[in-house]
Amino acid sequence: MEAAVRIAQLRTEIERHNYRYYVQDDPGIPDAEYDKLFRELQTLEAQHPELVSADSPTQRVGSKPLKSFAEVPHRTPMLSLNNAFSDEEVRVFDTRIREALGIPEVEYAVEPKFDGLAVTLGYRDGVFVQGATRGDGSTGEDVTENLRTVRAIPLRLNEAIKDVEVRGEVLMLKADFIKLNDVQRARGEKEFANPRNAAAGSLRQLDSRITANRRLSFFAYGIGLCDGVALPGRHDREMDLLRHWGVPVARQCRVVRGLDGLLGFYREIGALRAALPFDIDGVVYKVNDIAQQRQLGFVSRAPRFAIAHKFPAEEVMTTLLGIEVQVGRTGALTPVARLAPVFVGGVTVTNATLHNEDEIRRKDVRIGDAVIVRRAGDVIPEVARVALEHRPADVREFVMPITCPVCGSHISRQEDEAAWRCTGGLFCPAQRKQALLHFASRRAMNIEGLGDKLVEQLVDTHIVNTPADLYKLRLLKLIALERMGEKSALNLLAAIELSKHTTLARFIYALGIRNVGESTAKDLAQHFGSLDNLLVADADALQQVRDVGPVVAQSMADFLAEAHNREVIQQLREAGVYWAEHQPQPATSLPFSGKIFVLTGTLAVLTRDEAKEKLEALGAKVSGSVSKKTDYVVAGAEAGSKLDKAHELGVAVLDEAEFMNMVGQVSVA
Repeated sequence: MEAAVRIAQLRTEIERHNYRYYVQDDPGIPDAEYDKLFRELQTLEAQHPELVSADSPTQRVGSKPLKSFAEVPHRTPMLSLNNAFSDEEVRVFDTRIREALGIPEVEYAVEPKFDGLAVTLGYRDGVFVQGATRGDGSTGEDVTENLRTVRAIPLRLNEAIKDVEVRGEVLMLKADFIKLNDVQRARGEKEFANPRNAAAGSLRQLDSRITANRRLSFFAYGIGLCDGVALPGRHDREMDLLRHWGVPVARQCRVVRGLDGLLGFYREIGALRAALPFDIDGVVYKVNDIAQQRQLGFVSRAPRFAIAHKFPAEEVMTTLLGIEVQVGRTGALTPVARLAPVFVGGVTVTNATLHNEDEIRRKDVRIGDAVIVRRAGDVIPEVARVALEHRPADVREFVMPITCPVCGSHISRQEDEAAWRCTGGLFCPAQRKQALLHFASRRAMNIEGLGDKLVEQLVDTHIVNTPADLYKLRLLKLIALERMGEKSALNLLAAIELSKHTTLARFIYALGIRNVGESTAKDLAQHFGSLDNLLVADADALQQVRDVGPVVAQSMADFLAEAHNREVIQQLREAGVYWAEHQPQPATSLPFSGKIFVLTGTLAVLTRDEAKEKLEALGAKVSGSVSKKTDYVVAGAEAGSKLDKAHELGVAVLDEAEFMNMVGQVSVA
């Protein structure tokens, strides 16, 4: 069919010109000739709608608005990087890598650290099928339709790879940012503060047609999973492979050796920073050899084999007019400097964090001082230091309040913490929204339908002040709220009613007591058996609970010493929240007491959470990492590095059938 052949030719030619124009910045033909090719393709597709496909350049114009973004679980985690802010920290990083690998010098892949938005692009048989934001690293937002409009992103790779995830950064070039703000200004609309904000705002539009009208760019920095082609064993060659597939990769990427190579690249890119077409806030160093990367592994949610070396923040001098104390959503009291307005890093700054009381004393910051302000990491304004040579004679020292400035509850500070905290967690207005969201979360009281926006409305309209008020909600109050229909209101009321029957462990966790996570809540419930027993326990009694030390005991004591919190707990019980109480049982008497399990892979019969709950009920501790102390690793389908580590250390490995048989043969007495 002639039309099909011509359509294929046009798509290939248009995408080739897109790549030259948007990626290489080297247009091959005049705009008028490009427009002619594009119109011809549009005409042919209109005449033959059966030939229209998702990877056609004509599909980059955007589609109808979405109601919301769907969640996308990442098949391989999107990890963040640890940061280095000095040459010494980079030296420590290089030393640690060399010692771990047992070699005298390491080869590194180095690249700019883009100031954009991390995304993952999924291709099946070479065709772009799904894109998502990083989110929390495990789950992101589905922004596929918006990413289709980014002309730097190929809708079809140059090879039909079976299944591959490309990781990279969406950003807005400096020139395109200026043009966008020119348009915003001409329309009388709000201008964007910087290219990163503009890129993030554009990519997260529910109407992809808006995204299509804002010129975004993309650069890849790695490959997630890949099926259908053997990957090379070096990061730089993976980048070459991406280029071969038609995926944009920054020209500044290269390979260096040793500490001198790292610092040399850092200084070179730093000197070029202002002239680059895009914003960067540092450079990234990665061990180049993939086998060595696997050997080094990960710590928490960051790789050991890579680090971001950040550039120094821009600094300016201004006057500190006053210091106010803000109470955060978690109860932390943070001194905030009120400043004479000053332009820092592209934005006007009037407030800056002073972090905590110790920092104020260490820096000798006083009200009325001339201070140096910087945007730490180019993001958060902070007072870096005092310009003592400009100190006026009438400066005043700052005095920390002795009670919460919002609710009047007493404040406490643990020995290992720098921050003072309000102890009125269930009562303090500053903490209400966070307390309610935590209380309703899936692992706590599991009130489905009570999300951020609804909590905002309930608190801002003073309908709900404490978690106990949730159980007083009525239909007419709810349907009067914005975007709340009768069906949604009835569903929420049903979920609240259902949440009344819970467990003591969930209830303790739902209270949001500092340092008391799910595992500790379960230990407390198991040890005391009833809420009444827990409420009368002093710090010494609390420390008799497994894994409860002085810090957790003090957090519990501070929380329960606040009359407001006890009053809310009593109101919750009076509202009908209940659970089955049982006789206290020391953890040491349970079948798996002292045993450490690690779960990895996908289980068929149980979810990971269900398996964890079953193990903890039997006295086991469930860890997130494998070590010599691990007793068993339970390996489901697609188990990864944890299974490899277990084999390496000789830890016993159970498949799901063996695990189910083991837990089925024991029970809590």
